[in-house]
Amino acid sequence: MKKDKNKYNQDYDNKKNQNKLGKSKSDKYKTTVNNYLNEDAVEQRKKKKTGAGAFIKPVLTEVKPQDDIKSIVIGDLISIKDLSSKLKLQPSVIVKKLFMKGQMVTPNTELSYEEAENIALEYDILCEKEQKVDVIAELLKEDEEKEENLVTRPPVVCVMGHVDHGKTSILDAIRNTNVIAREAGGITQHIGAYQVEINNRLITFLDTPGHEAFTAMRLRGAKSTDIAVLVVAADDGVMPQTIEAINHAKAANVEIVVAVNKIDKEDANVDRVKQQLAEYDLVAEDWGGNTTYCEVSAKKNIGITNLLEMILLTADVMDLKANPNRLARGIVIESLLDKGRGPVARILVQKGTLHSGDFIAMGPSYGKVRAMSDFNGKHIKEALPSTPVEILGLNTIPQAGDTFMCFNSDKEARAFAETFVNENKQKMVEDSKQHNITLDSIFEKIKNGELKELPIVLKTDVVGSSEAIKNSLEKLSNDEVKVSVIHEGVGNVNESDVTLASAAHAIIIAFNVKVEANAKSIIDREQVDIRNYNIIYNAIDDVEKAMKGMLKPIFEEKVIGHLTIRQVFKSSNVGNIAGCYVDDGEVRRNCKVRLKRNDKLIFEGDLLSLKRFKDEVKEVKTGFECGIVIDGFSDYEPNDTIECYVLEEKKII
Repeated sequence: MKKDKNKYNQDYDNKKNQNKLGKSKSDKYKTTVNNYLNEDAVEQRKKKKTGAGAFIKPVLTEVKPQDDIKSIVIGDLISIKDLSSKLKLQPSVIVKKLFMKGQMVTPNTELSYEEAENIALEYDILCEKEQKVDVIAELLKEDEEKEENLVTRPPVVCVMGHVDHGKTSILDAIRNTNVIAREAGGITQHIGAYQVEINNRLITFLDTPGHEAFTAMRLRGAKSTDIAVLVVAADDGVMPQTIEAINHAKAANVEIVVAVNKIDKEDANVDRVKQQLAEYDLVAEDWGGNTTYCEVSAKKNIGITNLLEMILLTADVMDLKANPNRLARGIVIESLLDKGRGPVARILVQKGTLHSGDFIAMGPSYGKVRAMSDFNGKHIKEALPSTPVEILGLNTIPQAGDTFMCFNSDKEARAFAETFVNENKQKMVEDSKQHNITLDSIFEKIKNGELKELPIVLKTDVVGSSEAIKNSLEKLSNDEVKVSVIHEGVGNVNESDVTLASAAHAIIIAFNVKVEANAKSIIDREQVDIRNYNIIYNAIDDVEKAMKGMLKPIFEEKVIGHLTIRQVFKSSNVGNIAGCYVDDGEVRRNCKVRLKRNDKLIFEGDLLSLKRFKDEVKEVKTGFECGIVIDGFSDYEPNDTIECYVLEEKKII
């Protein structure tokens, strides 16, 4: 309230008179305090302090989680900064809490799920584990098609079988008689696939090796073929590659039509072929089974038309349909970089209709379909389901097996490709930590409910061993996990075995056989677990122990260096000392060594002492000299070579 001017003057005169009367200092002080606490004065001071430039002293209080937070979702690892954000706390609160427990951390320090859960429980907040979502799989996911929109599509077929059983001859016979729109001068096969016509209907053949058509294109459930034609020579019967072809086809879950070739030969025996294939659950229809058999002779062009008709009949039973009135979708058969045309993709349309000018994305590649041609090289404007085509207009080369999708705009196609690239970076990091199944990791996967079936690829030296091991392994199946031998064969572990094991996430058991050189590189790259045995019971025991979580760790030998003995010294304390030169690698204290003389192994044991001059050292590297003492051996000679190695526990992949 604003005081009246007259009242103010009257108060002033009264105070002046009181001072003249000689008021004490204490009374003056009381008057000043009372004035300071006056209601009007307090109100004025508040206005001054809250004005521009006013300084308000901050009040530091610990932020507590809000009452409405009941639970939070976190992953396997989470930083303190992110955890504090979810808990509505300052990062310093968690840092201080852990510091009081003896942990030196920063806001960027990552905590495990268990550590984060313990912190959250202190604030009465529950934690839920984040469920990992495959982003690419979600992008590729689509709704079910309505039945009224589906129409019959041509079947996609691949031909497979043993070498020299007539696969190429059958394909040539089909091409020469039934390829549609045939050009003068023969077929222009340049997209890895072609179409044939029979009874006014089309059949698409993939011109790729059978196992590649399955294994290379099984990424995220992609399926390239509908029917596999298994070619078996009537005079030769079932061979190792025939069995491989059967196992690949079964792993891909496709229908099998058997073409018994070379029936024109004198020693042809079709019934023997049927009997052999019956052992692999391919029982002929005339024997009471459900597998279609066709007797053909590619050389004399016998039964080719019947084979094509049986393929169509099988397709009718499978009821192959697709919706042509939608955006196109399919898989990449192969790709290349052409100097004049740029990135070229050879694709198979599986759903929808692909038009020239459509916006398309496949894996990390995207673009606009600038040009499209069929298997004859003829330019076309659209491609219906089950049609193989070659397209131009991509920014980069896609990978075989990638799924392609069409979009309404270039922006959507670009976003899909960028998402694929970003997710693949994360996937590569995760794959470096965890990939295929190993015997070491089986028990954990069973316990976590991740493993329902244990697939095994079995290679042995003789057929008898194969049957014995297979039967014993499959008897190990229990209520939680089924042991399944998806492929068995005789001979060394080859490239095809490793490819199958990688695609099916299987373990390779090699009994008295070796691994071929070209297969070793694939094993390392794909991180396939392979176990070598020479005693049947050891193989069975290892699998059984792995399923029960009792498998002992496997130690791998790693060579770390080689030494050459230059001089031998005698010591009254330790005996003989070998003066050595490190030729390559390094030598470490307490490592294991092999001493060789003229390339013959003389002794193998532990390194007892390692010195440089008079000092005991931990390691000596290439180009330096050292003195060593081997435990239990002293008969050194100049020019002896020593191989140093360590045993490392095989990591769980």
